[in-house]
Amino acid sequence: MAEREAKKIRAYGVTIGQLPAGEKNDITDVADVRVGHVTIKRELEGDQEYACTGVTAILPHGGSLFREKVTAASYVINGFGKTTGLVQVNELGVLESPIMLTNTFSVPAVTQGTLQYMLDGHEEIGDTTGTINIVVGECNDSHLNSIRRCVVQPEDAMEAIRKATNGPVVEGAVGAGTGMVAFGYKGGIGSSSRIVSGEDVSYTVGVLVLSNFGSKNEFLIDKLFRGKESALPAVDKPTDGSIILVLATDAPLSDRQLLRVAKRTGIGLGRTGSHFSHGSGDIVIAFSTAHKIAHKSEQMAETRTQLREDHSVMNQLFAAAAEAAEEAIYNSISQAETTTGRRGNTVHAFPFETYI
Repeated sequence: MAEREAKKIRAYGVTIGQLPAGEKNDITDVADVRVGHVTIKRELEGDQEYACTGVTAILPHGGSLFREKVTAASYVINGFGKTTGLVQVNELGVLESPIMLTNTFSVPAVTQGTLQYMLDGHEEIGDTTGTINIVVGECNDSHLNSIRRCVVQPEDAMEAIRKATNGPVVEGAVGAGTGMVAFGYKGGIGSSSRIVSGEDVSYTVGVLVLSNFGSKNEFLIDKLFRGKESALPAVDKPTDGSIILVLATDAPLSDRQLLRVAKRTGIGLGRTGSHFSHGSGDIVIAFSTAHKIAHKSEQMAETRTQLREDHSVMNQLFAAAAEAAEEAIYNSISQAETTTGRRGNTVHAFPFETYI
C-alpha cells in the first residue's frame, strides 16, 4: 500500500459532536500543555526481530511540575493494565511529574528515566523534602515490536520530556504509538480538543490517546461513512489490547470534579465501538492547569476557585470529554501509516481516503 498523507479525521469530511474544536484541535490547545515523542524503529539481532516502539511525554506546564503541582485524578474503566503512580494521584489529587506513555515492558525503564530527569532538576527531592510520584501508562505493542528485547531505555524517557512542546501534536505511529494497533488497523497517538463557554469565560478540554484496542468487526466506522466496509486485511491480535486517555483542561475543577469529567471519556471510547474487553487496560488520567499547587507553604489553609456542580458549564465539560475522546481515537487511526514490524507483521493504515 502506498504511503499516504496523514490527516486528521476532519480532513475526510467527518465532524464529531456539537462543540467547537480548539485552534489546533489537540491537547496543546490547553495553554502551556506540552507533548514530546521519541520514536524507535530499527532492526534487531535475531530472526526477523524489530524494534517498533517509543515514548510519549505529556507535561501539564513548562515549569517545575514538582514545585508547582496541578490538580489531577485517574479513572480505571477496565483495569487490565500496568501503570505507575495512580494510587497517589487519586489519594492526594495532584500530579507532580510528566505523564509518560510507552509499551508494557518498558514501564520500569521509562519510570527510571523520568525519575532521573526530575532528580537532575530538583536537588531537594529525597533529601530536604519527600520523594516524587512518577506516572507512567502503557499498552502492549508486541504484534509489531519485539517487546521482549526491552529496547526502550531511561534516556529515551528523558529525551521525550526534553522534546515536549506546546505546538501541534504529532499523531499516529509515533512515540508510544509506534507499534500500536486499533480495530485491526494502525493506531497510536491521537488528540482532539473542545471549547466550552459560560458567563463571558471559555474553557478548553483536550484529550490525547494511545490507542491499541478493538477488532475490525467492532469498529463503528459505518456511522461515519454510511456502511461502506474496507477490503483491506485487518489484524486479529490474540490479546484484547488497551487504551490510555489523557485529559487536560484549564477549567477550575477539584480532583473529584476531574474524576467526573474523566469518566465521560468512556462514552467517547464506546462510541467508536469498544466494549471495554476483558483483557483491555482502559485508563484515564486527567488534570487541570487552572491552579498551580506549591510543594511547600507556610500557610495552614489555601483558597481555590472551582466551578459549581450545578452550573450548565459542567454538562458542557462532560460532553467535551466524550467528543474529544472519540475524535482523538479516530485521529490516532487516520494519522497513522501502514507499518511493518517484527516477523514481517504488517498493520495497514485504515483507508479513509477511499470513503470520501
